[in-house]
Amino acid sequence: MAHFPRYFRCMLAGCLVLACLSICACAIHPGRPVREGYLPVTGGKVWYRVTGSGDATPVILVHGGPGSSSDYLRPLERLSIDRPVIVYDQLGCGRSDNPDNDDLWRIERFVEELGQVRAGLNLKEVHLYGHSWGTMLAVDYMLTRPKGVKSLTLASPCLSVKRWTDDARGLIEKLPFMTRQAIGRHEQAGTTDSKEYQAAVAEYLKRHLCRLSPWPSELLRAFDRANQRIYRIMWGPSEWFPTGNLKTYERVARLRQIKVPTLFTAGRYDEATPAAASWYRSHVPDSRLRIFEGSSHLAMFEEQDAYLECIREFLKTHD
Repeated sequence: MAHFPRYFRCMLAGCLVLACLSICACAIHPGRPVREGYLPVTGGKVWYRVTGSGDATPVILVHGGPGSSSDYLRPLERLSIDRPVIVYDQLGCGRSDNPDNDDLWRIERFVEELGQVRAGLNLKEVHLYGHSWGTMLAVDYMLTRPKGVKSLTLASPCLSVKRWTDDARGLIEKLPFMTRQAIGRHEQAGTTDSKEYQAAVAEYLKRHLCRLSPWPSELLRAFDRANQRIYRIMWGPSEWFPTGNLKTYERVARLRQIKVPTLFTAGRYDEATPAAASWYRSHVPDSRLRIFEGSSHLAMFEEQDAYLECIREFLKTHD
């Protein structure tokens, strides 16, 4: 779940061109079957990719945003050494259709879409992995009591918008004084499109979204393909300032309804704070928590080998 400042995207455009060339030049999954296509869902068609094969239960990856693309989840496709790994771009995002219909941008339709993707690929049994906004979507999907879900991974979760924003305000208090002043001034004035406010957002993201420098090519690509309109309609102008239709999202009271083995993950410097992840975990009966000490919101990049091994072992345990 992240808004990427417009001027920052332009500044990194040259890096993205080099990144695209790099991605094309080297295969990330040599020798593993890959197939791509489009599936019909409510409102249009969504793009998907299946990497790997074998008899182990497939895992479907649900990306963050809202409005991002699945590109930044690319490291998790290394899990295809054991099983099929399915990624898809949610409607309006990335390579999927982008219909001009703002009524589509609500969580209920995205939950329906996840079920349609699963049905379209005939995934009778799956592991489900959600990241950031994808954890909200995955939890609401699980609350429909779908059959055949063997495990759930909630990575850097946001399951209470009040807790998320309270924690974010605490993180803002640790930003430089001038940055804090700019945030307060522009939010009060309603000028969150200003360059000064966007610079403050960028400073926050460098600390709590991804602490690597430079940022990974797959992350840059995801931001380049992001649909900022969906982000604003559903979330708001920044990570800590929800004004969209998700602003009242609260699911902690219903987490006990989740009956499948569940793994929570978060980074020590995550905007989805370790304390919040621990609080969520305490409400899910069969669950565990792993904190990655050198990471923020994107441990799949910041501690890639350890992160992938954690996810891989969890999935294998619950095949």
